[in-house]
Amino acid sequence: MATERMPNPAVLVPGAMAALAAVDEAVAGAGLDAKLLALTHLRASQINGSGPCVTGGAHQAHQHGATADQVHAVAAWRETPYFGDDERAALALTEAVTRLADRPDPVPDQVWDMAAKHFDQKELAALLLNIAITNAVNRLSTSTRQQAGE
Repeated sequence: MATERMPNPAVLVPGAMAALAAVDEAVAGAGLDAKLLALTHLRASQINGSGPCVTGGAHQAHQHGATADQVHAVAAWRETPYFGDDERAALALTEAVTRLADRPDPVPDQVWDMAAKHFDQKELAALLLNIAITNAVNRLSTSTRQQAGE
């Protein structure tokens, strides 16, 4: 296990953690299902290798009603029957937005259109903010080697 390089930067910079929490709170109040937000947080965190966020995301998903099968299989959501069409659309969007550099068209129309079929613009905005804030927190955690369970 790697040694933590420094405390979480959002804790060290006055007001930063509160600002991140405020975005998270706004997203939570936008009308999207908390389980969906937790599953997308978990999936982005898995992609980014953020131990604390994977651990926290799994706990959040359970707290908000995700089944054990969903939590255990979210990394392979395409190959499992545990997710509804709206969850699949959100997970596809999460993967595309998290992996922007992986393809010439980072968020293909097919991925966007499927998400737009299941979510209105406010819900899409909340979903995108959830993905973005998750990626920001993941990057803070992984670059400073934050440890899960501490």
